[in-house]
Amino acid sequence: MELRRKNQQGLTLVELIVAFTILSLLTTMAIPLARYKVRRERERELRYSLREIRNAIDKYKDAADTGKLGIQQKQEAFGYPETLESLVEGVKGAGQVEMKIKFLRRIPIDPFTGKREWGLRSVQDDPATGSWGGQNVFDVYSKTLEKAPDGKPYAEW
Repeated sequence: MELRRKNQQGLTLVELIVAFTILSLLTTMAIPLARYKVRRERERELRYSLREIRNAIDKYKDAADTGKLGIQQKQEAFGYPETLESLVEGVKGAGQVEMKIKFLRRIPIDPFTGKREWGLRSVQDDPATGSWGGQNVFDVYSKTLEKAPDGKPYAEW
C-alpha cells in the first residue's frame, strides 16, 4: 500500500471491499431478527384480538343467562350471540326503553389475514372441523393457514 498524501481523500479498493463485506454481514443478520420481531408482534395482536372477542362472547352469554337481554333467544343459541355483528350492534336490554347493550366497539382485525373475518364455531360444531353450523357463536379462530414456530396452526389458538 502506498502512503497517502495529506491532501488525498477517499478509500482504497481494499477498504471499500472490507466495509461492504461488514455491512452486508450486518444486514444479513438484521433481516431475520426483523422478521422474527414482526411475527411476534402479529402473534401478540392475535392473542389480544381473540381474548377481546371471547370476553365479549362470555359477557353476552352471562347477560343472556341472567335475563338482562330483552330479546327472545332461539333455543339452539344456548344464550350465545347469533353473529359477531350482534356484539357490535348491540342488543336491547331487558326492561329498557330503546337501550342497547353493546359488547364490542368493533370487530378486531385478524393480524395475519388483515381482515375482520374470523372463523366461527357454535356449541353444536365439532371442534376438529373448520365449518360453522350457524346456530350461534361459541368461539372464534383465525382463518390463516400459517403455523406458529412450535408447529401449531394459528387457527387452533
